[in-house]
Amino acid sequence: MIDVIEAVKKAEPALGPYVLVLRGDARALAAPDRFTPEALAWIEANAPGGRLAQVDVLLSPYPGAPPAARTLTVAAFGDSRQLAAFATAWTADPLDDEDETAV
Repeated sequence: MIDVIEAVKKAEPALGPYVLVLRGDARALAAPDRFTPEALAWIEANAPGGRLAQVDVLLSPYPGAPPAARTLTVAAFGDSRQLAAFATAWTADPLDDEDETAV
């Protein structure tokens, strides 16, 4: 995964050092090029300046394979705290509030 982040940083240095590559099925995404309204509201409240970008990179699907072009969806943040807060809120499985009784 570090190689993927380094490829993104090299392809789009203007995004800065605090980037997170999102899977296509990420809860934060309404489409590959836009956040859901809820994720966008969260970013505006908790990580002002956070943004979404599409970045074209060359990646090998496995070691030794020739690189292939891929377009990645990337969330970029102003600092590491914003990135960590976003990752915690939007990339983890949501917790179920039901049936949380003390044993």
